[in-house]
Amino acid sequence: MTLPSLALLLFAVFSSAAGQLLLKHGMRAAAAQVERRGGSIAVHAATSPWVVLGLTVFAVSAVAWMSTLARVPLSIAYPFNALGYLLIVLVSATVLHERTSLWTWTGSVMVVLGLITVMAGQQS
Repeated sequence: MTLPSLALLLFAVFSSAAGQLLLKHGMRAAAAQVERRGGSIAVHAATSPWVVLGLTVFAVSAVAWMSTLARVPLSIAYPFNALGYLLIVLVSATVLHERTSLWTWTGSVMVVLGLITVMAGQQS
């Protein structure tokens, strides 16, 4: 895999994770508005700048992912989604203050170890 392909792959994975985190933040705010003022969660979500930004970032990540798939075998590209999973768990716990357990962290480490195993097998 070339360095530009790796950079594109990492951009696709990390921007996808960022989009998901922005969507989570926006939907949490939309749900809070519904509790305070009532109304439709769909309307509050559609008018939330965080949700709109999250959807935009997620759309950019989808384009980057499609471009990645044109250059990198799926058997190599797909395991990199493990990095996005790890980033989401880390940010969910530290920034969004969501509860995580030892099992969550153990599973996350195992997924990343799987990625390392896949990449080590590509070097052979």
